[in-house]
Order: sequence, then structure tokens, then C-alpha cells
Amino acid sequence: MARQALAEIGGVFTAATSDAADRLCGEILAAHRIACYGVGREGLMMKALCMRLMHLGLDAHSVGDMTTPPVGPGDLLLVSAGPGGFSTVNALLEVAREAGARSVVITAQPGGSAAPLADVVIPLPAQTMADDRVTAASLLPMGSLYEAAQLVFFDLISILLRERSGQTPNQMRNRHTNLE
Repeated sequence: MARQALAEIGGVFTAATSDAADRLCGEILAAHRIACYGVGREGLMMKALCMRLMHLGLDAHSVGDMTTPPVGPGDLLLVSAGPGGFSTVNALLEVAREAGARSVVITAQPGGSAAPLADVVIPLPAQTMADDRVTAASLLPMGSLYEAAQLVFFDLISILLRERSGQTPNQMRNRHTNLE
């Protein structure tokens, strides 16, 4: 089962567009401040991305934390909407737009309700809760394939960002919390 699950995760990257990582890195590096959001397990993956952005020395925050500042011009809202949209994600995209911030939606369903609300859409083609009953192509349950692909994709993004910013792995490590 492990080999099959790993092959399925690899298959997501075979199907993904090659410029998605480059576009996401460009948006992140151009941002003054970054706010990350997702619901459920997608939300956990977005928090993992936010942590890596902090390790890179970027001004990154998880939406919902009481210390998250407002977004405005020059800032970036990064959201996940695997199945295409969620009411909270769509509402936050509207808030960001009204505040003058740019927005990126990462999704397996680029034809969903969140995509038209974002400045940039990053497709990550994997099974989610939107299609697990219809196709059920993945061994992994419900939206796990999408969420696992997110974790790998986001760590690859952090490596690309580290290289583009000329940082070393030790510089990232030095920003890791010592309050554990």
C-alpha cells in the first residue's frame, strides 16, 4: 500500500503544470506580508507552509491566529480550496481583494468557485472530497492525496525560495523555535 500511495503522490506532480512552482514563488517573494489559510486538513498543510515561510525569514501568518495582522496593498493571501471552494475561503478572497492584497488559490478544481476570486490559481490535480465518491481513483481516503501532495509541494517551494533568496539550510534552521 505504501508504494501505491507514494506512486499516487508522484502522479500528482507528473500531472501538475511545470510553471506552478515558479508562479507561486514569484508571488511569495513579491509580497510584503503573507497570510495563509485553509480548512480542515488542508488548513494544517497551509500552516505547514506558513511555518516554512517563517523559517525563510518572511513575514508570514496563519489566518485565524490572534496575532495575524490585516492585509492590504503589497500583501498576499494564500489559500487552499482543494474541492474548488469553501464559503470561508471565498469570503477571505473577497476581503483580500477589497483590501488591495493579491491572492493565490491552490486547488485541485480550478473550475471551482474560489478560482475566479483569486489573482493566481495554482492547480494541484489530486483527488479531494469533491470527487472521492465519483472516481475514487486513489487508495488514500477522501482528500488525503491532495493534502499529501500539498505537503510535498510546499516543502519543494520552500527549497526553491531558499535557493532564490540565497539562504542556507542552517539559516532556516536558526529561525526554528526554541520553545518546544
